[in-house]
Amino acid sequence: MDMIKAFVPYYKPYRKVFFLDLFCAAVISIIDILYPQILRRLTGTLFTRDASVILSALPWLALLFLGAYILQTLCRYYVICQGHVMGAQMERDMRRELFGHYERLSFSYYDKVNTGQMMSKLISDLFDISELAHHGPENLFISLVKIVGSFVFLFLIQKKLALILFIVVIFMFLTAFAQRKKQRETFDDNRVKIGNINASLNDSLSGIRVVQAFGNEDVEQEKFNAGNEAFLASKHENYKAMARFHAGNTFFVGLIYSVTLVAGGYFIARGEMKPADLAMYALYIGVFVSPIQILVELTEMLQKGMAGFRRFREIMEILPEIEDAPDAVSLRNPEGDIVFSHVDFSYEKNETVLEDVSFMVKAGGSAAFVGPSGGGKTTICSLIPRFYDVTGGSVTIGGQDVRNVTLKSLRAAIGIVQQEVYLFDGTVRENIAYGKPEASSEEIVEAARKANIHEFIMGLPQQYETKVGERGTRLSGGQKQRISIARIFLKNPPILILDEATSALDNESEQYIQESLNRLSENRTTITIAHRLSTIRNAREIFVIEGNGITERGTHQELMDKNGTYARYYRLSAGEKEETANG
Repeated sequence: MDMIKAFVPYYKPYRKVFFLDLFCAAVISIIDILYPQILRRLTGTLFTRDASVILSALPWLALLFLGAYILQTLCRYYVICQGHVMGAQMERDMRRELFGHYERLSFSYYDKVNTGQMMSKLISDLFDISELAHHGPENLFISLVKIVGSFVFLFLIQKKLALILFIVVIFMFLTAFAQRKKQRETFDDNRVKIGNINASLNDSLSGIRVVQAFGNEDVEQEKFNAGNEAFLASKHENYKAMARFHAGNTFFVGLIYSVTLVAGGYFIARGEMKPADLAMYALYIGVFVSPIQILVELTEMLQKGMAGFRRFREIMEILPEIEDAPDAVSLRNPEGDIVFSHVDFSYEKNETVLEDVSFMVKAGGSAAFVGPSGGGKTTICSLIPRFYDVTGGSVTIGGQDVRNVTLKSLRAAIGIVQQEVYLFDGTVRENIAYGKPEASSEEIVEAARKANIHEFIMGLPQQYETKVGERGTRLSGGQKQRISIARIFLKNPPILILDEATSALDNESEQYIQESLNRLSENRTTITIAHRLSTIRNAREIFVIEGNGITERGTHQELMDKNGTYARYYRLSAGEKEETANG
């Protein structure tokens, strides 16, 4: 019942279409119900009179019935067309709402959930919801109108026989209801299994280059086959439940006709019913049984739709961990000092990543973080734009706690260049303009020039309109990185975070990109996570992150003089670079 209460509000924007749809459904049902009754009346009145009277009335009857069935045809068209459109519109609304919710969910959610499962909930589940949204109320209304209307006429023709049929119908519904739980379980399981297939497919195809590079096509095929077979097994159970459901339905329909024939014959023998009335009964049984079948089968649609809606609601009820505070204000001084004050952080309970971390990055200054992988460098940089929230202490920019400013203003002030660049499957122009969607062509070109990528772009077949391919597969790592840097030039934020931006590049690409990054860093507060320590020698302050906190801090020369962890890392880095150059 709670699910239905949550479902009903989605009809609100389309209530005019919804009620007109139900009105048309009522017209269709009433015409079907009245036909046997009109035939019964005509058989007892008009058709017993003289041939001349009958012949003179037939044209009017023809016009009456033609008009009625034209009206029914128009109503049927509206129900099928507009009713389905309404369902599709509700599906669109839910998909839009779900996608918007996905975008608001925090990084911690995406750390745990597979993309394929999310896509399944966004696409497959919502289709069944659309079918339920349209056919559910319509079929329920049509069925009730036909069942009630035809039963009233059956009762008027022969009360005792109508009551017997009513008892059979009650048993029919009780049997269908008893099978509802099993069907719901199989539909829920179907949704999980198809989500697993989507997850496996997304994983394999996203990593297809790795798959083929290792020659592991057979491994991925086996993984996919396992999910595919599990889905087949789930569908098998689902179809067995459906078969029991429909077979039981068929049995009760046959029982209704059998009871009508036997009980009707009994009442005729006792003089309580006329043979003509039994023939009329048979006509109404057709009208009566059809909606019962629809109503019983509606439970199947209800189970499928509600299984999808239940998964939809599960996501919608997950609250983003990172949200604007009720009294959040815009970031007033993004050019101000960045201060970490006694910061603690952990992704999970009993799993400390940072403990009592304190430091300051002066406005317009530069700071660099070095240390072993997993030491917390990237975590520190993720706390500044509030991708995660501190579990203790505070992070402030210009004196404002980042938890008390709006996410929009905070993230607008920060530009991030990461080691792994993500390009969207569009043109070069679109990917650069992602930093400022309303940017002019001149601004995009200027940003590309600053990022040392304009000349390369002009050499492409369609220049700025060249497609980059999914994830930028048609470009090299250095080219993708420079496009990402052009995005930041276009965004022009006062705070810059460089997360190992050159660590995965060859020396030549690194040189071009380092020039771009140096230009990008001018007059900005810059925080760098460095793998190649030669790139941070000029940083105003360097922090060594080890064992959940800062173990060393100072300028390059000060840290070299200490002869500690940084000096060891730097000598190793310099040795590797010299070896690479000599090799």
